[in-house]
Amino acid sequence: MKWIEVVQLRAAGSNRAMITSKLKQLTRTIGNNSRPHKIITYSRALIDTDYSIHIIHDSDKVEVQGSPLGLQLANTLKVFGLVNHSVWGEIID
Repeated sequence: MKWIEVVQLRAAGSNRAMITSKLKQLTRTIGNNSRPHKIITYSRALIDTDYSIHIIHDSDKVEVQGSPLGLQLANTLKVFGLVNHSVWGEIID
């Protein structure tokens, strides 16, 4: 079953280059320690301070509170601004 975690950041301040660099570094470093199916980072169109990290898992069990990776990312990103962390399960017909 596929499920995703979405970690959203609304950064305080508008240093987009620094935050983007830090997000890339975090997802590479933390992602190497864990083996999610895939990690994709997005920035919101027209709003320089909004980011969304999607961690796509493919496992038998959905971790409803979030994976260790998702929880670590959410906790680490709190220093940059407001963070929202949610878990979504795939709907199977």
